[in-house]
Amino acid sequence: MNIDHLKLFVRLASTNNISVAGRELELSPAVSSAYISKLEACLGVRLVHRTTRKVSLTEEGDAFLPYAEDVLASVEAAYSSVGVGASSPRGILRLTAPASFGRMHLMPALKGFLAEYPDVKLDFRFSDSIVDLIEGGFDIAIRNAELKDSSLIARKLATDLRVICASPAYIEKYGEPTSPKDLKDHLCIHLSQLDQWVFDGPNGRESVKTQSVLRTDSGDVVRDACLDGIGIAINSTWSVFEHLQKGELVEILCDYSLVSDTAIWALYPSSRQLAPKVRAFIDYYAARFADTPCWAVEHSNKTR
Repeated sequence: MNIDHLKLFVRLASTNNISVAGRELELSPAVSSAYISKLEACLGVRLVHRTTRKVSLTEEGDAFLPYAEDVLASVEAAYSSVGVGASSPRGILRLTAPASFGRMHLMPALKGFLAEYPDVKLDFRFSDSIVDLIEGGFDIAIRNAELKDSSLIARKLATDLRVICASPAYIEKYGEPTSPKDLKDHLCIHLSQLDQWVFDGPNGRESVKTQSVLRTDSGDVVRDACLDGIGIAINSTWSVFEHLQKGELVEILCDYSLVSDTAIWALYPSSRQLAPKVRAFIDYYAARFADTPCWAVEHSNKTR
């Protein structure tokens, strides 16, 4: 069984397109089609349904896929165990990350990563929606969230301190709440379904169900609406630290801390057979965010 045939099959399972999968592996459409045919002939079963526009896996293809992925992971781990490729990670690294965090904190360091690892090519998909790591064929998912039980491996990259913010214009017009219960009388901006805000304060834990003037699935929209004086919002300091520093946003309810277990995580399918390109990327950004990230430093030094 040819390893190159397996690599193409695994990429085809994610892209549903032989030409696209082949192009990622620098193969022509004709060679790609021949590879799949040879793999099917070797196994004696049909692995894919072919149409003029796309391909999909047959029942046998679905059953074969996880074993093909295990074989490729084992081969890569075997190479790494004897130093092959360990000093120079290579290949296409596919990553999904929240749009705001990716643009603000992954992209500024990207040039340095590519300079250090010139044989790694990147395929980034930035979205504030939760994308399935396995189904999407991604090597890494960056998540800005509370970590749930999962079969995935997680490595914490940075803290995610969240604060309650409002613009000076909003405070001038509507006043500033002095306790969590006051939020019931204010206009609030919600990120998706996050309407139950929980605080630890002088009198213990308080939970407030806030009313939204705006609900969105975009962290950028939450921040921008808050800047425009539309309402009060929960914001991550990595998103708003510069605006706090400039006085464009004001942190309110400073005597209360939001109850949150969120952090910036890198998720990946397995640590036992971790590809060098995946390890290199995670190590690079973990080192960049080590100790105190820039947004935490700026927030700790801010003045009102």
